[in-house]
Amino acid sequence: MSDYQPQRTFCPECRKDVEYQIEDSVEKKEVRGLEFEYTAERAYCNECGVEIFIPELHDHNLQKIDHAYREKAGIIKVSEIKEIVEQYNTGKRPLSLLLGWGETTLTRYLDGDIPSKSYSETLKKVKDDYGYMRQLAEENKDKVSVKAFNGLMGAIKDLQNNELKTEKKIDSVIKYLLKELGEVTPLALQKLLYYSQGFYKTFYDEFLFDNDCEAWVHGPVYKKIYFKYRDYGYNPIEDKSIEFENINLTEAEEELLDSVIDNFGCYSAKTLEKMTHSERPWRLTRKNLKPEEKSNEIIGKNLIADYFKDVNNKYQMLNVEDINDYSEELFIKIK
Repeated sequence: MSDYQPQRTFCPECRKDVEYQIEDSVEKKEVRGLEFEYTAERAYCNECGVEIFIPELHDHNLQKIDHAYREKAGIIKVSEIKEIVEQYNTGKRPLSLLLGWGETTLTRYLDGDIPSKSYSETLKKVKDDYGYMRQLAEENKDKVSVKAFNGLMGAIKDLQNNELKTEKKIDSVIKYLLKELGEVTPLALQKLLYYSQGFYKTFYDEFLFDNDCEAWVHGPVYKKIYFKYRDYGYNPIEDKSIEFENINLTEAEEELLDSVIDNFGCYSAKTLEKMTHSERPWRLTRKNLKPEEKSNEIIGKNLIADYFKDVNNKYQMLNVEDINDYSEELFIKIK
């Protein structure tokens, strides 16, 4: 239901002040050649039923259109851009220059202008990839004052230090997978993380890490991990900055990961993608989407838990080695 409560306003049809009510209306809109749906809120006169123009409601609907378009097109949100400016603590004008853009470009985006896809992707990447932000800043440091540049470098250092202090379980899982597999592409890594999460839940009744995955076109994806490693494309990840001696996992966690490596790490990234496409969590989350339609919809942890519980029961798994029965049958199914 809408947050708006019935109020009085002038109805041009009744030519007097009347009470009006708000109704939701699913409507189609086209922006920059992209058609999408959004839920508008319309005001109607309680006496004659004619739609009434309410300025505040009109502004609210414009915000909904903007949000729906950005979601459909995969464009970064204004709130996320604000977070970028805050985390780098440099000021929007110098930060815009350090990104290699015009001085007012970032200001326009903060005021609501919609960035191009390429500019949006750059912003998404610098939000999570501090090394990439450092690289862009080094390339454009002559465009700003020494104080602004040093301020950004200091912010990056603080962000990286804080990240090291608060390294999450998923980071240890990634380190272990990379260490044990030797070569793994970003796409394959995403799927191995997904299977590690699902099978750990069914054997130990808790999730291996807190992160949520999204139902992207190519299967389940942990977004922050995607941006961290996407520059490797279809090539194996070779991150020389990883310290493999600092892996915080229990014996049970390593045992589960070893089984995932043995039973899923032997397949190509595209095969793993097909496997996840055949499974209920990804399919249900994308049930109303076209095959190539982008989505940031989170695959609910409840869907993952229920599915892998069913897998466990079907194959009567007693220990982690029994994952082999499922992976072999799944491979035959998708061939």
